[in-house]
Amino acid sequence: MKIKTLLASMLLAATPALTLAASGGEQLRSFVQDVRAAKGEFSQRTVDSNGQSKGAPQSGQFVFQRPGQFKWHVQRPYEQLIVSDGKVLYQYDPDLAQVTERGVDQSIGASPAAILFGTGNLEDSFRLVEQASRDGMEWIRATPLQTDAGFSYVDIGFKGSEPRRLELQDSFGQTTYIDFTALEPNPRISASTFTFKAPAGVDVVSMP
Repeated sequence: MKIKTLLASMLLAATPALTLAASGGEQLRSFVQDVRAAKGEFSQRTVDSNGQSKGAPQSGQFVFQRPGQFKWHVQRPYEQLIVSDGKVLYQYDPDLAQVTERGVDQSIGASPAAILFGTGNLEDSFRLVEQASRDGMEWIRATPLQTDAGFSYVDIGFKGSEPRRLELQDSFGQTTYIDFTALEPNPRISASTFTFKAPAGVDVVSMP
């Protein structure tokens, strides 16, 4: 399964040190407030409502800088690149030789990306509910207030003061699991990191 509208949903990063007793909600709010940028690695898989795998697992690297700048680079099993410069989001698929571009506001909206890249109040776009501890992590569930968000809810798991897993439930009963490793909060990031230019010879499609 290729990441399209779920792209921003799959980006999380490390938080500064918190006490291990902090709840998932406390750690999430600290993350939004204190982590301005991060980079790391991810692995991703999707299962259907019966727990059957959908498509091949994916893995790659990501980097983001709030508000609204990020790069999500799928490296395996095929390459795909998603880059946002804070104004325009570019999705490049080398296999299709195509670049799709759209406004960041339209792409992110009330998606989980708003948690990562936004600067406003989380409760303006999501209903946040603490979840029971499991798998050695503290959990918080974010349910979008908008009915057309494209997903039902996202659970975010924290361990050792770092977001370690994201579980995204969509309206078809599919669940996307994303695990994060090698997290580095607030690294020094070059301004050119979020610059994208379409390669020569590819089709560029602008979305409203």
